Amino acid sequence: MANSPHLQLVDSTLREGEQHPGVRFTTMDRIDIALALDRFGIDIIEMPTPVASPQAGADIQAIANLSLTARVACHTRCRPDEINQAADCGADIVHVYMGSSPTLREHGHGRDLCRILKAIDEAAIAVSRTKLASRFSCEDAFRTPIGELSRILLHAEEAGFQRVGIADTVGAACPKQVTEVIGFVRQLVATEIEFHGHNDGGCAVANAHAAFLAGASHIDVTALGLGERNGITALSDFVARLWLTERASVARYCLPELIGIDELVAERALVSVPFSACISGANVFTHKAGPHIKAVVSNPETYEVLDPAAFGRKRSLDVAHRLTGRHAISFRVRELGVQLSEEQIKRITEVVKLESERKPIGLEGLDRIIYRFNTEKGHSHGNTF
Repeated sequence: MANSPHLQLVDSTLREGEQHPGVRFTTMDRIDIALALDRFGIDIIEMPTPVASPQAGADIQAIANLSLTARVACHTRCRPDEINQAADCGADIVHVYMGSSPTLREHGHGRDLCRILKAIDEAAIAVSRTKLASRFSCEDAFRTPIGELSRILLHAEEAGFQRVGIADTVGAACPKQVTEVIGFVRQLVATEIEFHGHNDGGCAVANAHAAFLAGASHIDVTALGLGERNGITALSDFVARLWLTERASVARYCLPELIGIDELVAERALVSVPFSACISGANVFTHKAGPHIKAVVSNPETYEVLDPAAFGRKRSLDVAHRLTGRHAISFRVRELGVQLSEEQIKRITEVVKLESERKPIGLEGLDRIIYRFNTEKGHSHGNTF
């Protein structure tokens, strides 16, 4: 962590997140989400360009008027008119971007390298006439030849942009490549570096972590990883990763707010919180297998690397099923305050396994079996429940 920069989380739920298929945020949705992100302590909230839709400019103004601790950024094309409109809407920062890869040059904006550099100069002049902080980002940076990428980013720095961005727009990169590219650019420019990573190749969180360790101070995230196609780096998952290995970098954020953010965005985006979400998944801190429960009851660190309490969660033990063991049953017996012998607990375990093979019994069913054994102390337990 000694060589890692001070982390700045750039949340793009209200911009990139709305590019997720089927998502449409109302003005009130955007306000509620922005307030939740601010309670967590997010550093920058990224909004779309004012020309994205008829309502976009008004929504940017609405967020800017909330007087949040977080700064408000507008994501714009490399065009002076959009930069000016971002300033008019009350944004604090303008996030300018342009495709840099040969593929996007040919099939996207249609500009060669010289015209890209000229567009950067024009955008920088427009920014200088406003009070906006600024970032210039190369879209599809990891499919851009490193020499050309270097030339563009160095030119953006020299033109006056205060931060440069490196975007894995199609999720093609792997952590090794991210480490190499970010490390190279870190030696090239003096400005701060931002990383934006998509999840097409399943590496969004790993790539973001690699970027941070290699020298990127600003990491783009969204709640639940929402974004174009299958999304980008998920906020809660990335924070979980950092909590494990670079805990000091996330110490200033209010981590229990992450659950509420994910649930709020899921509700407004009409999606579900993924079961695999590192912090907000429904069963993240639930243990089921008998050996796991035995160990966790003795010491939670045996099968938990994340402390649920740090994120406002509680662990739970799933004990009423055919995979249960006597230690799990014993745990539930103690929870209920019932006094049973080891032999009785062993027999309850056998009954639960047998009954669960036929149909799910659930916790209530397990409790009924426990109470029945308790009331029949001293009697024969040869019957099946």
